[in-house]
Amino acid sequence: MEALNVILLLFIIACALAVALTKNLLAAVITFMAQGLAMSVVWMLLESPDLAITEAAVGAGVSSILMFAALKKIHAIREKGEAEDEQEET
Repeated sequence: MEALNVILLLFIIACALAVALTKNLLAAVITFMAQGLAMSVVWMLLESPDLAITEAAVGAGVSSILMFAALKKIHAIREKGEAEDEQEET
């Protein structure tokens, strides 16, 4: 059990560093979502299921959906057809 705690802690730290250092916004959001899911597992191991459910719903769910919507709004995520059109222009 102690090894699992250490692995989760290292994973959470690695995710935080990856989010801070990556230049790809989509990868940052996905990594942030993985960090939220790891945090919900930590809350379960700490025997706090109410916080685990909240972290999974808000930390990995709602906030990630909002970030995906924001990336779509600022055109950081392009649809497949738009990317093909842009490649043809160059």
